[in-house]
Amino acid sequence: MRFPGALLGGTALVLGPVLLLAGTLARSPFHFFFPDQLRAAAEHPALMTAAYTAFLAGNVVMWLAVALLVQRIGVTRPAWATWAGMLVTVGLFERTFHAGVDQAAFSATEHLGLERATDLVAKGYGDLHLFSYLSFTIMFGWFVLAIAAYLAGELGKVRSVALATMGLLPLGVLKGTEVVSIVGTVGLCIALVPLGISVLAEQKPTKRQVLIALPTTLGLGALAVLSTLG
Repeated sequence: MRFPGALLGGTALVLGPVLLLAGTLARSPFHFFFPDQLRAAAEHPALMTAAYTAFLAGNVVMWLAVALLVQRIGVTRPAWATWAGMLVTVGLFERTFHAGVDQAAFSATEHLGLERATDLVAKGYGDLHLFSYLSFTIMFGWFVLAIAAYLAGELGKVRSVALATMGLLPLGVLKGTEVVSIVGTVGLCIALVPLGISVLAEQKPTKRQVLIALPTTLGLGALAVLSTLG
């Protein structure tokens, strides 16, 4: 079976959109642009950390979801699958890069104070980097993936349009929530969560797989804790 496989990919199809929606809703009470996001981080650190962490986790998990979806599309529409998968994956990588900058900015707010952190971000906000030239993939990729999923018969017309709404999601560093942010992440849930549930429903884990899963999960948890010590 090809990576990520039905179990991992199906789980990602459900979990990824839900995490993105949760992160989007959690930061929705605060104004969109970066000074207000930094102020919110200073005044509500636990909430903003949870919101940005959920969004980051969903973004990473979505890579597995997209990998499974483009595999399914590729059975009948290989060229569409290749282009859609490439564009959306690069866009997901770019959002992950942005999340690293977000984390650095929040850390600066904690250690330098709100005013100095805001000034620091403002001075470097327009600096060029590799992903500056690839920002179009964040939005454009979802439109291509939606068309590909529809042409391949993986999603119907309504759910394909719902998937395309992810292309409306604002991009960039320290971007909060707008109405289109909620529309996009809700649309993603409508498009992919039912597919993920369907994929998972077809799976029947063997006893051996269940027995292996528990120690593997515990081992990965231990490695996660050890990773924070380095």
